[in-house]
Amino acid sequence: MICNLVGGRWQAAATGETLDVFDPATGEVIDRVPLSPAADVAAAVDAAATAFVTWSRTPLMERVRLMFRFRELLEAHRDELAALITRHHGKTLDESRGEVRRGIEVVDFACGAPTLLQGRTLRDVSTDLDQDLYRYPVGVCAGIPPFNFPVMIPLWMFPLAVVAGNTFVLKPSERTPLGATRLAELFCDSGFPDGVLNVVHGGRDAVDALLVHPTVGAVSFVGSEPVARHVYSTAASGGKRVQALGGAKNHLVVMPDADFDTAAPSILNSAFGNAGERCLAGSVAVLVGAAGDAVTPLVDLAAKLTVGPGDQDGVDVGPLIRREHRDRVAAYVGDGERDGADVLLDGRSHMSRDGFFLGPTVLDGVKDGMAVAREEIFGPVLSMSRAATLDDAIEQANRSALGNMAVIFTTSGRAARRFREEVQAGMVGVNVPIAQPFAFFPFSGWKRSFYGDLHVHGSDGVDFYTRKKMVVSRW
Repeated sequence: MICNLVGGRWQAAATGETLDVFDPATGEVIDRVPLSPAADVAAAVDAAATAFVTWSRTPLMERVRLMFRFRELLEAHRDELAALITRHHGKTLDESRGEVRRGIEVVDFACGAPTLLQGRTLRDVSTDLDQDLYRYPVGVCAGIPPFNFPVMIPLWMFPLAVVAGNTFVLKPSERTPLGATRLAELFCDSGFPDGVLNVVHGGRDAVDALLVHPTVGAVSFVGSEPVARHVYSTAASGGKRVQALGGAKNHLVVMPDADFDTAAPSILNSAFGNAGERCLAGSVAVLVGAAGDAVTPLVDLAAKLTVGPGDQDGVDVGPLIRREHRDRVAAYVGDGERDGADVLLDGRSHMSRDGFFLGPTVLDGVKDGMAVAREEIFGPVLSMSRAATLDDAIEQANRSALGNMAVIFTTSGRAARRFREEVQAGMVGVNVPIAQPFAFFPFSGWKRSFYGDLHVHGSDGVDFYTRKKMVVSRW
């Protein structure tokens, strides 16, 4: 059974209650994860607090050298990590390799701490008066990543936190705990002191224990919108810093002048990559004017995608994470059909296979009032709607309560610029499938896709994991 990491020691949780960890491609149970109680969380926080006393005073260059060692180990084990992701999440190996690479990019960014953590100074701000800004670590930080990126998103969190002098408690997703466990092993092998990174497995009880623990100073979360709201309101009410990334309903606007040869594979990648289990998945394709003629060739291309186990060559779409989640996604398809949408491609035909499969699904004629138009489905389902003009398409996207990403496909710079200026989403793409910023920029969802003030990674991440102290001096 999987163990917790507390103060540098791997130890069993103080409970016998567990959840099964599955291979989604077969439905086979491959491990069991403990549902750690609040006492285990408290022990991990105490270990982090103890380590913080020394770690926060450790010279920056020593912290950076350890981070470089961690990066080297991640590079050396990247294929192993990718295979582990595929085994307990289900995504294709290519997708898993991309996940590992994107995670390492944040570690690359964290290795720039000597520049990132610099303060500012201004001499003679007044007569014989100097002013200096210093960055200090926050203290004990906590991270609560989701199931869909079990390696990448933990790497969005703890490397930047610890290189800034904080210590960390990570609560991985109970559905995909193996990736974070392996990351922690490599982190320890890099030579970091005991207690700098701690890992506690569990479910909601463990999360809530972190949110209310008085020693935890900052919480990073990625997950669904309702849980993000709960995390934000609970932790912030206790005076903690919070960055809570919630759900998404991303719109892909296709203009009549779009280059279909570029747009079509991009739309399929966006909608069906990672089996639709990502917060940057394209969920609603808004076809503007004559772009509606692209429906049939788009469906034909989607029908050619290969569904199967993620570790097999030639597979485009892997399984979903759990049977109950697959059934929930399938229920959305049924709801859309009953509400009047046309099912042009029905992935429910794959549900009879072993494992948790549901193939690419395309719904046409989707209207605003339908659940498939408004709610995050988190599966390989593309809803298609129509708009007469770009104004109508932007208005349709902006009616969503969520504002994570929006993409436009066009050859018109005028249309692209107008879309960039007017669409209410924090990440905007032009002729790209996924508008994911690189590690040195913030991952900046808007509206109910994000709760907090400082986003994950980039300059926002540096600000989130440091406190600024102003020193005004006269000698």
